[in-house]
Amino acid sequence: MIILTTSATAQELSVIPRNYADTFSLRIRDDSTNVTEFYEITNAVNDGNYLNFDNIFSPLLVKNHFYDLSLYVDYNFWNTNYSLWEMYASLWNEASEQVAIVINEKIFCTDQSIDQLYKNDYYELNRGQYTTYDGSNNTYIVR
Repeated sequence: MIILTTSATAQELSVIPRNYADTFSLRIRDDSTNVTEFYEITNAVNDGNYLNFDNIFSPLLVKNHFYDLSLYVDYNFWNTNYSLWEMYASLWNEASEQVAIVINEKIFCTDQSIDQLYKNDYYELNRGQYTTYDGSNNTYIVR
């Protein structure tokens, strides 16, 4: 699962894809409202086994919402013909429905600082909403 924030600036994503491409389409769907947004990514960089890129989400992501993320290569995108002519029985200038899925992933949007690797800081559903009393003054006994 990818954790993102409600920031209006570019957010960096790092994924392990099925196949590596530097130009692809990004589709994000809000699980609560079923609203889908599309973005074109042209700045992806391979770093070892990871594919790193950044994107500015507009409209902004909603806090505490889950999203479905799909990265795919669209064969209809001009000048990116990845399909072999022997394997696809359509003319080169006709629109096709063929896409190559790069990755399918879930996103959760939160503004909490989460650093599970170094600080052992996990997401807390009720952070800042409830306080607990940790006193141990038991001198008063109710009978």
